[in-house]
Amino acid sequence: MQTLAHWNGGPGPWILLFPVIWAAVVVAAVAVLRRTVWRDRHAPWRPAEDRRPSADSPLAVLGRRFASGEIDEDEYGRRLSVLDERFGRTEGGAA
Repeated sequence: MQTLAHWNGGPGPWILLFPVIWAAVVVAAVAVLRRTVWRDRHAPWRPAEDRRPSADSPLAVLGRRFASGEIDEDEYGRRLSVLDERFGRTEGGAA
């Protein structure tokens, strides 16, 4: 055991394993964070089209109804303000 600790007067070759072990710890921590904490957050470097509301969201439905002509501009504005008050608008939401 003493030969592993002091190999020719210095640390043994096992000292090279410490950076590998720390790299594995960092990779595991990032993987756990991505699966739990960072799951639903959008990264700021992603393009804006990745931050659009989903097809079933109230903003998307309202936008489709306005685009198809079912509702006019005044009604669209009123409903959009109600949705903003209740849910708040996302960064890439409908304008």
